[in-house]
Amino acid sequence: MYQFNAAKIKDECVQWIRDFFEANGKGCNAVVGISGGKDSSIVAALCVEALGKDRVIGVLMPCGEQADIDMAKLLVSHLDIKHFIINIKDAVDGITKAIPFELSDQSRVNLPPRIRMSTLYAVSQSHNGRVANTCNLSEDWVGYSTRYGDSVGDFSPCSNLTVQEMKQIGRLLGLPDVLIDKVPSDGLCGKTDEDNLGFTYAELDRYIREGVIENEEHKALIDRKHRINLFKLELMPAFKPEKLF
Repeated sequence: MYQFNAAKIKDECVQWIRDFFEANGKGCNAVVGISGGKDSSIVAALCVEALGKDRVIGVLMPCGEQADIDMAKLLVSHLDIKHFIINIKDAVDGITKAIPFELSDQSRVNLPPRIRMSTLYAVSQSHNGRVANTCNLSEDWVGYSTRYGDSVGDFSPCSNLTVQEMKQIGRLLGLPDVLIDKVPSDGLCGKTDEDNLGFTYAELDRYIREGVIENEEHKALIDRKHRINLFKLELMPAFKPEKLF
């Protein structure tokens, strides 16, 4: 069984963020979409440790009423960072009404995170920023993100860390337990992540790190999701002519 050195990895990640900003935006601010879940909380806390609280901007983006927005407010208060609350409901409703056909269920679910990412870049470009990606390895492994929504950003501190590993880092960062242990949900369809996925993050994380999984049906499901969603992690395919002349 592998041993995760949370303190070492946390310190290395903090230094990696500093190095990124030194090379790709010296003096810029980190702009983080704050959902109230553990991932955005941990990424924001890592950025605060790396850059200082004055260079981290949190953006809360409810779509109408958000049941857990108090968790997002708790995070920005705990970190004492500048933040904006931008309700995206009018934008979502406007686009939905403008489209001359009935959106598919999946299109309707994925529209808000895509508008949120556009909102983050609007904030970032107006505040000398770089947008943080808040995905983790567990989600990325099975494609549990919205393409051109939460799957993108300018830098990604945690996309090589599993859910279990991120929780350990969150505790080292001194985040409130209620944020670290909050049941993960996409905030879109009313179900938890694990309900949507069909397996637990604990199962998935062990399979990723140790190659061990006891439930063969879950193994097959994870393998299938990994295979069909790999395109989300790759550069867009582009035709390259052998000869131009």
